[in-house]
Amino acid sequence: MVANSSMAEGPNQTNSNSCSHESVDWSFTYVPAYILSISVLGIVFNFFVLMVFILHKKPCTVAEIYLSNLAAADLFLVSFLPFWAVSAWNKFDWILGLAMCKIVKVSILMNVYCSIYFLVLVSIDRYLAVVHPLSHGGMRRPKCAKISCVVVWILGLILSVPRLINTKLKHEDVKNKTACHEADPTISKTTELMILVLGFFIPISIIFFCTVNILKALRNRSIQRVKTRKKDHKADTLVLVVLLAFLICWIPFHLREVPTWLHKAGILTDCISKEIQHFCGQIFTYLAFFNSVLNPILYVIVGRNFRDKLKELFKQWDQKRSVTISQTTSTRLLRSLKSQQNIIN
Repeated sequence: MVANSSMAEGPNQTNSNSCSHESVDWSFTYVPAYILSISVLGIVFNFFVLMVFILHKKPCTVAEIYLSNLAAADLFLVSFLPFWAVSAWNKFDWILGLAMCKIVKVSILMNVYCSIYFLVLVSIDRYLAVVHPLSHGGMRRPKCAKISCVVVWILGLILSVPRLINTKLKHEDVKNKTACHEADPTISKTTELMILVLGFFIPISIIFFCTVNILKALRNRSIQRVKTRKKDHKADTLVLVVLLAFLICWIPFHLREVPTWLHKAGILTDCISKEIQHFCGQIFTYLAFFNSVLNPILYVIVGRNFRDKLKELFKQWDQKRSVTISQTTSTRLLRSLKSQQNIIN
């Protein structure tokens, strides 16, 4: 698994010797191709989203500041996934050295924390805008949003430090492989508990509270036929869709540990249960990765404000191109006229 397993372990990692899965080699064939596809698409799409937010002449709204940082967190993740794909293709024999081993592990964990806390910030922003539109205006300023984003990045890095310190390289003589793994089981279990509490239960509770109250407020407004700004309605729709996509992709990832706990408790001990546990853990991990590609697509499909920004950006480029062409043409004409005058004189 991404969060708690060695990246040099193959399909046998979660199973005993009596329940071997060596015959199943999809982890070494399809998985690297899938991860590379996710990496390429994720880099292109998220870079595209960031460029639209950065190059557009109008300043970003508070929600757009948070979503652009979410795109940056996704870009950070997918930029390092190809190294994991190389490891999977090499049958989980880590050949890229200790530094890259630590960077890849930390990049994945930072994405887990930063992504969900950027969505927490988005949820709080929309909660204040919809449920308390006449108060807390100071908290919805771009300056506060930027400071909040910096705090999230620092928090994500700090929470990843235990994994950074605990990640080591281990040579396995039996398999003749080098494993990129967490050396101290106690630190590893503590990190897993931190992910579950700080990276799942607490932020999900905040998001759930905000979303429920947003939906209640929107329903009350529709019943009372209170007019809302179209811009706010578009922003709310995009935020809710992005939240839903995130939950669908990441909740299974966080719940993948439940079968492991049941196995340790002596409940799921047969080979079939462990097979299901192994395959579900793999699939849920790769589903979580897919969210980094899905978000930019949702911005284009659902986010009308984003599409408007994109159209305006193309208009800006077209206008600049027209001005440049006209200036070039004028310069050439002037040079031509001057040369003709010189010839006449």
